[in-house]
Amino acid sequence: MSEYPPQTRLSRIQDIVGVFVLSITAVLTAWCGFESSKWGGEMSIAFSQASAARIQAASAEGEARAAQQVDLTIYAQWVLATADGDTELAQYIQDRFSPHFTIAFDAWRADGMHDNGPFVREEYVPPGKVEAAELNDHADAKFAAALESNQRGDNYSLLTVLFALVLFLTAMSQRDIRTWIGRVLLGLAVVVAIVAIVILLTFPIKI
Repeated sequence: MSEYPPQTRLSRIQDIVGVFVLSITAVLTAWCGFESSKWGGEMSIAFSQASAARIQAASAEGEARAAQQVDLTIYAQWVLATADGDTELAQYIQDRFSPHFTIAFDAWRADGMHDNGPFVREEYVPPGKVEAAELNDHADAKFAAALESNQRGDNYSLLTVLFALVLFLTAMSQRDIRTWIGRVLLGLAVVVAIVAIVILLTFPIKI
């Protein structure tokens, strides 16, 4: 014969399951809090990197605009000299074009000068233009990564709510209530815990 009556055995099993669920849920709740904190840190780092890249991109764009302004000023003098028929002065000015502008200028003249000046040519790439584009792309990528990390942190935080529900249901099942109500509450706690654990397994981990 068993040491305990059937009803007592079921009560002991219920108590053991309740303690097990409480223990596991407490550990998983702590884990979710840890992961939420880690992803929050990743979000902050990514936002900082995005901000730094934006500042560097703005600096590079400023460099490109300054170079373009210099090229435009010199080119305007060349246009005036050419319009006056002063080929010697025009050639003197042309010899002083910046290297990046010379490439676009030669391509423009080789193409019959059909475009509205060398500045609209794809060959015209002032210093800082490429760097600015790359830095802006990097900033966009970091900003997107920050948003993704923020969402992952929120997901872990939301999961703690499910585990809190498990703790509540399990604690209520241990109260001095009708036996069948306690078992129903414990069963619901186990179901919610299983669902939460399955969801947790789909989340990325940050150590």
